[in-house]
Amino acid sequence: MPPGMAPMGRPPAFPPSLPPRPVYREPHTISAGPLLAGIGATALWFALFGALGRDLMSYAWWTLAAAVSAWLAAALLTLIGNRGVAVGVAVSSALGLSIAAGFVAARWITTNDWPLW
Repeated sequence: MPPGMAPMGRPPAFPPSLPPRPVYREPHTISAGPLLAGIGATALWFALFGALGRDLMSYAWWTLAAAVSAWLAAALLTLIGNRGVAVGVAVSSALGLSIAAGFVAARWITTNDWPLW
């Protein structure tokens, strides 16, 4: 048979199949319970730290301290603890810090004076 020509006859009943596709699974799955626990604990953490502030400047600095300590706790939880709680802590602390930054930015815009010094 010349090269490039297909043999005559019926095609095979089952064409050759591809190898099975790999299935990737997360070895440490994150469920809703630990995630919500991390969010709740961090919300309480930020409320306690925010209550220490008497004005916007002290509130912003206490919130920054709470965020840094929460991020350190999230990093530690990621390495040796529950990753679901770590994700909840990280997400909630980012939201809390964003809220404080929004208050600082609003004061800065309205008064044209940086409120953190």
